[in-house]
Amino acid sequence: MRTSFLSTAGSVLKPNEDYLAVNPHVALVVDGLSSPPELGSGCVHGTPWYVARLSTYLLHAATSRPHHPLADCAAEAISRVAGLHRDTCDLAHPGTPSSSIALLREGPDTVDHLSLFDSVLLVDGPAGLNVISDHRADDFAQEEHKATLAHRIGTEEHRLAVSALVAAQRPHRNVAGGYWVAGSAPEAADHALTGSLPRAEVTRAAVMSDGASCLVEDYGVTGWGEMLDLLGEKGTGELVSRVRAAEAGDPEGTRWPRYKAGDDCSVIYCEFDDAV
Repeated sequence: MRTSFLSTAGSVLKPNEDYLAVNPHVALVVDGLSSPPELGSGCVHGTPWYVARLSTYLLHAATSRPHHPLADCAAEAISRVAGLHRDTCDLAHPGTPSSSIALLREGPDTVDHLSLFDSVLLVDGPAGLNVISDHRADDFAQEEHKATLAHRIGTEEHRLAVSALVAAQRPHRNVAGGYWVAGSAPEAADHALTGSLPRAEVTRAAVMSDGASCLVEDYGVTGWGEMLDLLGEKGTGELVSRVRAAEAGDPEGTRWPRYKAGDDCSVIYCEFDDAV
């Protein structure tokens, strides 16, 4: 598996809360969930600290245990990170650092994938294109979501609406009947969307945060197949440039209402040889 990748922060005012990791057989993107300051987090470390460690442990688990299900690898990684700050932080706090996971692993016979929350995997081959993402969170706090879209980005009304949305979503996070994210509870991995495709049926793939997938999902600038073509022909830098151009052309969210003017953007493009 050959890879190219890029991750950039959505704003110069905040650190990048995405993290990506790759090796010859594993590619993953972890997208941290921001907590509005007024809602607190219970953690003294912060989201960038969390996503860096979760990514490291995910890469290790998925690589060192190539025959283990990816859900087991994710549960192990979540548990190990929780163990690093259980004594110093309140991991029961609803704002404790958390993230999405998009994970791809190439084996001799299969290409395995895992999606937890809203990062996206594209897996393409002779049988067609698979788009894999977990959007169960969209079923909750719909009125609060609509309220965020009614205000221009940068206004106090918009900021308060986003904070209210996060507060309304939290009671549904990592509970039965709700939606699931990587946080401090390893059982969340049991609720991830997982699957496998025959290795011979995969020729190319992409793993990305929603700051990259928004080019299709939110802005409608291109389609999924065209996005893979763009990555293969012009590279990850061109994809990120197009995302930034769309954001810059609509800084207040009047054309494309959204939660922030610019989001952290991460993408890994993978190409597969004919034989492993």
